[in-house]
Amino acid sequence: MTDEPRLLGATEIREIAGRLGIRPTKQWGQNFVIDANTVRKIVRLSGVGPQDSVVEVGPGLGSLTLALLGAAAHVTAVEVDPALAAELPQTVQRHAPAYADRLALVTADAMTVTSLPDPQPTALVANLPYNVSVPVVLSFLERFPTIERVLVMVQLEVAERLAATPGSKVYGVPSVKAAWYADVRLADRVGRHVFWPAPNVDSGLVSLVRRDPPETTATRQEVFACIDAAFAQRRKTLRAALAGWAGSATAAEEALNAAGIDPRTRGERLGVSDFARIAAARG
Repeated sequence: MTDEPRLLGATEIREIAGRLGIRPTKQWGQNFVIDANTVRKIVRLSGVGPQDSVVEVGPGLGSLTLALLGAAAHVTAVEVDPALAAELPQTVQRHAPAYADRLALVTADAMTVTSLPDPQPTALVANLPYNVSVPVVLSFLERFPTIERVLVMVQLEVAERLAATPGSKVYGVPSVKAAWYADVRLADRVGRHVFWPAPNVDSGLVSLVRRDPPETTATRQEVFACIDAAFAQRRKTLRAALAGWAGSATAAEEALNAAGIDPRTRGERLGVSDFARIAAARG
């Protein structure tokens, strides 16, 4: 197509919000991107192309949506705010009329979404509200196995935690659970000035590329329960931290030994395949 989407700038975003009587709310973690170069960067780093169907969570006023429509074959936008959801198709008609038929809209809380209209998503690309970013990423990877790639903008601290590797100070439950689904890395950092209103923290872009989970006889739920228990008391050895999960400290030690893990080790030293072995050894 020759009529490329016309991306939103700060003035247009504030005009749309003012016309709708919308002020960004902390309840829904709304910080609207007002910088066109940032949304171009997100689309570029996502690797989205004409072969992709994208799901975008929290499109807000449509800054990123417009850029995604120009790159992907289809975009399904999931928006919880009814006023924003009602306005998004109008914005697309004004700024990207040639691409309007690529957009599908789902007005719902992303955490309650269990199905999406066809075509099924091959990528999740979003500027996620800070307060739900990790649950959204993990739940969409679980519920929509067609998603091959994820590129999300989240609070920098959360981005670093998702991409952390064993032994890192910020390595924890989100790091291990994300690694169950995908190879995760911090793709870039984003300053707070690209948002309206500007948040109190910087943001990060996290890339997740799906891969097969570790081979194990344990279910994902069993592995995740082991991970939760291991990090519930970070300072304790795994023998002590997993005692409740395994039924006793002795049972935890037996499972750890069977998995080839020193019971004196702490959870932050282990990778997701280690936890998968422990969960399988518990039986």
